[in-house]
Amino acid sequence: MHASRRRFLSATALLAIGAIPLATAAQSNPVSGQDYILLTSPQIKEDPKKIEVIEFFSYGCGHCNEFHPMIKAWAAKQPAEVAFRRVPVLWNAAWGNLARLYYTLEATGDLAKMDDAVFAALHGQRLRLYDEKSMSEWYVRQGGEARKFSDAFNSFGVMSKLKRAEQLGKAMGIDSVPTLVVEGKYRVQGNGFEQLLANTDALIAMSRKK
Repeated sequence: MHASRRRFLSATALLAIGAIPLATAAQSNPVSGQDYILLTSPQIKEDPKKIEVIEFFSYGCGHCNEFHPMIKAWAAKQPAEVAFRRVPVLWNAAWGNLARLYYTLEATGDLAKMDDAVFAALHGQRLRLYDEKSMSEWYVRQGGEARKFSDAFNSFGVMSKLKRAEQLGKAMGIDSVPTLVVEGKYRVQGNGFEQLLANTDALIAMSRKK
């Protein structure tokens, strides 16, 4: 299983080889084609009054696992005018079920409590949480109820969100994870996680001015 469809080096690896200097501050004028890709088909935001940032990710992606603490800390510092949300990708059967797990935990109200634990289970404990049975058993070990998990996992609401996530990923041309998209039209570029976040900050500032 590959963490992305095209190569994406982690900030740790880039630091190790000295490939790039870390971005210390967001650029005031992000450059199209370099710092971001302008999408040909912008997508409607969930809340038109806020500046939206979407993270496309998968629990099964090693780079997403590395990025998770950073994006989580970054999101926690954003002002109320910035709406951050995550959208899982469904590139194969295993990742499709992990996307379903994400929306299931959201539906049961356990996402905040178990989100980090899913990454830890997959990448730290090397558990194979790729089907409903293994996921349900894991959920119960975390203190959840099997019936509650099953009802959410097989619910119309979760299935609808999966379909929308797949449509959104295709519409925005997402071919690697983690990927950030600002305002439904700027797909952020960056040689490393710090630069990715710095360019995201710059795009938020640019959107605020507009």
